[in-house]
Amino acid sequence: MNVLWVFAHPEPRSLNGALRSHGLSELAAAGHRIRESDLYAMGWNPVVGPGDFGHDPRERLLVGARSEHAHATGGLSADIRAEQDKIAWADAVVLQFPLWWHGMPAILKGWFDRVFVQGFAFGVTGPGGRTLRYGEGDLAGKRALAVVTAGARGSGLAERGLHGDIQQLLFPLLHGTLFYTGMQVLPPLLVPGADRLTASGGEAAAARLRERLRTLDTAEPIAYRPETGGDYGDDLILRPHLEPGRTGLDVHDRTAPAARPVPAGAR
Repeated sequence: MNVLWVFAHPEPRSLNGALRSHGLSELAAAGHRIRESDLYAMGWNPVVGPGDFGHDPRERLLVGARSEHAHATGGLSADIRAEQDKIAWADAVVLQFPLWWHGMPAILKGWFDRVFVQGFAFGVTGPGGRTLRYGEGDLAGKRALAVVTAGARGSGLAERGLHGDIQQLLFPLLHGTLFYTGMQVLPPLLVPGADRLTASGGEAAAARLRERLRTLDTAEPIAYRPETGGDYGDDLILRPHLEPGRTGLDVHDRTAPAARPVPAGAR
């Protein structure tokens, strides 16, 4: 496989840096081809601006329309085009980052903001002008794995944990970004208690990462419901006979445990 490894941590000597080294070695030993985007080392600019699209800053900037035009005409800035070329080349994308304030670091969010432009990652249409999204799109067929470290203990990031279940915390990334663009999204790999890991704990985390990477091309993705699979009506609401009387993010995953009951009076 062709694997793009996107790394978003400012310190290469960190636990994240060590895990990346283990991960890349595992992929290389298995014969996979690798490209990297080390965002901090690259000095990646995370801020969308007129220069991304060759736009005159004196004129009003309509980001969606302007980015789509620039993508179609080859007018995107060179750094954006380089990242899009990596994604187009890749069969799988590994996104590695620490969980900061219940989300990804700003530099990684800015990578998505600038690279996943209209016409490339969204706003793509199929036959009859139908928008391709949630399981369809130009990135369909690619696989994605998020490797996430957190200072919190694992129990606090599990079901019923105070911090919230990690897969639900990452729903905007996993479902709203990766699955939206058509990618097959693997369950995230969480390394909890990162600030308190002993040497043996670090070795165990590296072993878990290596094991996940061995099945990068075969593991079952999260069973998110595709938009066009018949589970949603024209109003984009899950049909009443599916998960009746329940709500919450898990209803969009066919294999997730039962979601929270709908509060009284909310039906």
